[in-house]
Amino acid sequence: MKYRIALHESEEGYSVSVPGLPGCWSQGTTEQEAMENIRDAVREYLSVVNEQLRGEDVREIEVAV
Repeated sequence: MKYRIALHESEEGYSVSVPGLPGCWSQGTTEQEAMENIRDAVREYLSVVNEQLRGEDVREIEVAV
């Protein structure tokens, strides 16, 4: 899966968020560390979503952009 991310550099390092997944963000001292951390954050985020949807009638749709 691919997600768009927003990467922000600051004096402390890098912060990164995933606009398509509200509340999903991470950080790192280096850009590489921040990218690795956001991958883990997305996996954890999606795991929680899947757990919350357990037992629900879940379907997928396709959207062309």
